[in-house]
Amino acid sequence: MKISKIIFDYLLAIILLIALFIPLFICWVVASIQTGQNGIFVQKRIGQFGHPFLIYKIRTMRGNYNNPVTTENSHDITNSGKFFIQYKIDELPQLFNILNGTMSFVGPRPDVPGYADLLEGEDRIILTVKPGITGPAQIKYRNENKILSESNHPKKLNDEVLWPDKVCINKEYVKNWSFFKDIQILYKTFF
Repeated sequence: MKISKIIFDYLLAIILLIALFIPLFICWVVASIQTGQNGIFVQKRIGQFGHPFLIYKIRTMRGNYNNPVTTENSHDITNSGKFFIQYKIDELPQLFNILNGTMSFVGPRPDVPGYADLLEGEDRIILTVKPGITGPAQIKYRNENKILSESNHPKKLNDEVLWPDKVCINKEYVKNWSFFKDIQILYKTFF
């Protein structure tokens, strides 16, 4: 990807971290109190070139995150967690992932092991770019937790329908990347 994307990512991440430091700190405190654990959740994800990295999120659930498919009616989600998920506030600590070079603002969402790391053939083009906080598949499946919650077999729906569609969407994103399209995706994410 172009140097413009890298510069944009770093500058915007720094600006947002400065502007959002106090709200982020408050969210961390609230999440820590409601979950009874550290309010920052760290999880292994698959990044660029298939290398694992640690992603940072605001903790939204009590206990351990063992299920790769989370639905919105999980009993472990806290009240604040529902709010954080609905407004994507739980994603804010990923600004630190941008600063440490493991993520970008726009790109394919990083998945837990067992998905992106198993891609084969042309599908592996997705792994040539840094994963993003948002992306075209993220916009299409903005309400993914709700979609999965309405299914009797959420993991099957994810594995057989949503995941393959996201792979197609993300391949198109990588093949036709432009800085202007990244700006459009950011705009659609927020508005």
